[in-house]
Amino acid sequence: MAFTVGDKIPDLKLAATGGREVAFRALRGKPLVVYFYPKDNTPGCTQEGQDFRDLYEQFTAQGAEVLGISKDSVRSHENFAAKYEFPFPLLSDPDEAACKAFDVIREKSMYGRKYMGVDRSSFLFDAKGVLVREWRGVKIKGHVAEVLAALKTAVA
Repeated sequence: MAFTVGDKIPDLKLAATGGREVAFRALRGKPLVVYFYPKDNTPGCTQEGQDFRDLYEQFTAQGAEVLGISKDSVRSHENFAAKYEFPFPLLSDPDEAACKAFDVIREKSMYGRKYMGVDRSSFLFDAKGVLVREWRGVKIKGHVAEVLAALKTAVA
């Protein structure tokens, strides 16, 4: 199922860090950045999280919230978020409900072995919960700054 610009945010609830449950639709009323990453405590995912952390105040200054999602457990997320002082929630998607809704599960290859995994992707929603920009197959360097620039344009 394709998920593209113009679509509304899926009506999902996921367990999150801080003992919370986050309902996407409850976040309407402000811009939202949702980023999917493959795995806690891996080099690329750590760097991406740190980049969102380092620019988080600029995202919130635009009125936006940031959510990170992977298939890892809430416990893994709690440790990851604490270790790197992430100020935004990390959501656990062990059954891939959000991954499938956002269409981020892709065939990947490592050391010649094929498997299905999370394609690093980010999504920017406006205050009405409508997708205004998407990034798929993300390369980490400069990505978070690009998302921030798109947010500033979207809310201007």
